[in-house]
Amino acid sequence: MWKRTFSRRGALFAAAAAGVTGLSWLARSRATLLDYPFSGPAPDRSLGLAPPLDCTRAIPETTEGPFYTPGTPRRTNLREPGSNGRRLVLTGLVLSPDCRPIGGAVVDIWHADEHGRYDNSGFRYRGHQYTDAAGAFRFETIRPVRYTGRTPHIHVKVQGSSTRPLTTQLYFPDVPEDNARDGIFHDDLLMDLRRTSQGWLGRFDFVLAPA
Repeated sequence: MWKRTFSRRGALFAAAAAGVTGLSWLARSRATLLDYPFSGPAPDRSLGLAPPLDCTRAIPETTEGPFYTPGTPRRTNLREPGSNGRRLVLTGLVLSPDCRPIGGAVVDIWHADEHGRYDNSGFRYRGHQYTDAAGAFRFETIRPVRYTGRTPHIHVKVQGSSTRPLTTQLYFPDVPEDNARDGIFHDDLLMDLRRTSQGWLGRFDFVLAPA
């Protein structure tokens, strides 16, 4: 399996491909802190997700990139009317290093649309939610597509009320050639992915370090 880690060269290439100057992009690559209130767990989503057997692995952090917008709507459905993007349901757990669920953690995601474009003036394909008492989250959205210099990916910020914030990106395992050409790709950030009669179902579990 191909493995690529984040590098300054790869970051500059991706920035140039997106039409952003390298210096301004790197300045923004420092993770913006989340500014959502922690008000406790969301209602039970009844997803019944079994936790992984081992929660000791660290989740690689990657740049937030130039297209992060804070203050997104709180919602679970990011699909847009009239979109022809392929439906994706993204689920997972937010856990502590001892595999205990972190209820009330905020999960904030954003990604490009079915044409490889980000909405930088509104909130298309942007949103956040809180985990339930089991640490579970569920987003309904579409599969983003590749754009120049980048493989398809989903940006994520995750934080619990007493954890460090995590900024990272999730990748799709069924586009290995695109992944191999991306200088930011990391194969530890591949989601579990399967196709269903209703569309694509992805899962990724986040392990957060204490603050």
